[in-house]
Amino acid sequence: MSNITIYHNPACGTSRNTLEMIRNSGVEPTVILYLETPPSREELLKLISDMGITVRDLLRKNVEPYEELGLAEDRFTDSQLVEFMLQSPILINRPIVVTPLGTRLCRPSEMVLDILPEQQKGSFIKEDGEKVVDESGHRVK
Repeated sequence: MSNITIYHNPACGTSRNTLEMIRNSGVEPTVILYLETPPSREELLKLISDMGITVRDLLRKNVEPYEELGLAEDRFTDSQLVEFMLQSPILINRPIVVTPLGTRLCRPSEMVLDILPEQQKGSFIKEDGEKVVDESGHRVK
């Protein structure tokens, strides 16, 4: 069993890049397809707390439910925003990665490097061609 978990959406390039950087560290993480298996209210609140962000910071803004529900307006409580995310998991920004070194919303994907316990095993180039890790496993930027 892995000590790293990723809340993953395989349709998202950022999420795919993050997952591959975890694998490039020699670890096969627990992958939670959060659109199919959303976190419980308690799990979601713990993730938000562990990331040290606000509920609103976790809201994904460029999806239809965000506009449809008027979530840009500052009239909703944190509890209401969490409820919207639980009802429409597409509103949860991703990927979220949990490791022994911390929990992070990995946007951009290379933010995962800050919380991986193991170094990269080789070079890594993101899907868009951006080199993130060199041949010796060191971060380029």
